[in-house]
Amino acid sequence: MHSERNFITRFIAIRGMGQVVTVTIGLIILCLVFMFINPLFLSGRNIANLSRQIVPILLVGISQSYVLITGNIDLSIGSVVGMSCMVSATLMTKGVNPWLAVVVTIVSCLVIGLLNGFLVARCKLPPFIATLGTMTIARGIAQIVNNNYNTDSIGRGAMVFREFFYYGRLFGIYNPVWIALVLWLFFYFVLSLTRIGRHIYAVGSNLEASRLSGVNVFRTVVTAYLVSAFCAAVVGLITTATSGMGAMDAGNMYEMYAVAASVIGGVSTLGGQGILLGTVIGAAIWGVLQNGLQFAEAPVGIRNIVIGAIVVISVLMDVMVRSGWIKFGRENVA
Repeated sequence: MHSERNFITRFIAIRGMGQVVTVTIGLIILCLVFMFINPLFLSGRNIANLSRQIVPILLVGISQSYVLITGNIDLSIGSVVGMSCMVSATLMTKGVNPWLAVVVTIVSCLVIGLLNGFLVARCKLPPFIATLGTMTIARGIAQIVNNNYNTDSIGRGAMVFREFFYYGRLFGIYNPVWIALVLWLFFYFVLSLTRIGRHIYAVGSNLEASRLSGVNVFRTVVTAYLVSAFCAAVVGLITTATSGMGAMDAGNMYEMYAVAASVIGGVSTLGGQGILLGTVIGAAIWGVLQNGLQFAEAPVGIRNIVIGAIVVISVLMDVMVRSGWIKFGRENVA
């Protein structure tokens, strides 16, 4: 019994794990409540659809989590999603090979990530201002790439692309879920078990101390923004595959989704704290709330109020933890 108690104590003491446990309990309660309101909520068909709805939220959550842990923020995520959607769809409607279009799209989005990192880390611009500017730039690119029009259908020649990014299944699970799982595992490994991951936490915890200890702050911040742009680009590709066309307004409000998934999952807005396991739970809570409130036939206004309140409460909890009012364990344990 004593050893089991010690294990639980050590588990809760892992950086950010306390809040992960808390929000996981909240997720279970939410699912039970919505199941009570409408038993069809946990039907196989709805679970399959819900899993695909959670994928974009999870991926943009990973985007924002990396940046938030460095003590910064990325407001350009939604616009990069829209840019990815429009660039990829426009190229495919012009007859470009779908996989070449994917490569060009990802590279173009990475340029936005590189610009974000350069402006914040080298030019010392406040991340809010820097990414607000690139948010507008990326959205402008999304608008002009097809002469201020949504694209036509990407056509039958892109069916393999659509199968890979949306319709296909492996072992009965939709491909977008597999894509999100692989990316989450990779970026979880990088953040938790590599030197660059330790540097990301260090920069977010104490920038000057990190610099004095030999951490390459510029490279670390740029890496975080590149990860953010890459994940947003993948969400844009999934969006294109889902609709079969490019939409200039794709990705609208995804900045809020990204912050919500991150913060609800325990990533601190003040930097240096949080784990990607929490981002999964945060994305799941966001998706379950949206889906469940639809099943409950709640008006759109009520849905927005509930979800917005939860985001505010999550940030408030983060501030309270940092100020010592709430303790989830020894957060400095790696």
